[in-house]
Amino acid sequence: YYGSYLYKETWNIGVVLLLLVMMTAFVGYVLPWGQMSFWGATVITNLLSAVPYVGNTLVQWIWGGFSVDNATLTRFFAFHFLLPFIVAAATVIHLLFLHQTGSNNPLGLNSDVDKVWFHPYFSYKDLLGFAVLLIALTSLALFSPNLLGDPDNFTP
Repeated sequence: YYGSYLYKETWNIGVVLLLLVMMTAFVGYVLPWGQMSFWGATVITNLLSAVPYVGNTLVQWIWGGFSVDNATLTRFFAFHFLLPFIVAAATVIHLLFLHQTGSNNPLGLNSDVDKVWFHPYFSYKDLLGFAVLLIALTSLALFSPNLLGDPDNFTP
């Protein structure tokens, strides 16, 4: 193990980032509002009812009523729009903590000989990777938007 958990602030922000990204993905999964999306929202939000004392109130607040309905879809759309901004802010905080403590060194070797400048070497590599990913996702969204959709979501 690398012992990354020893840097508590960086680790905790990383765990919060993981949970926020999972929440963003889940509320995005509900947005097609088909059968799989509807029942996925029903089952996963009902899991919150297991929280002691406030579970049922929390579920009804998320639903916007007493069952998964149009109010739920509106709330999930708002969450899906707002959560990436919160993820971006948490990422900046995570990087600030990481910059403050430094990355861990699992091998314990300190060699200044094998270092290269971040810019231009890694900057250009990252920009190329970002451009390829952006082109691939844009092509997928524009030319075959239903390719990754669940067939049950097209069942009325």
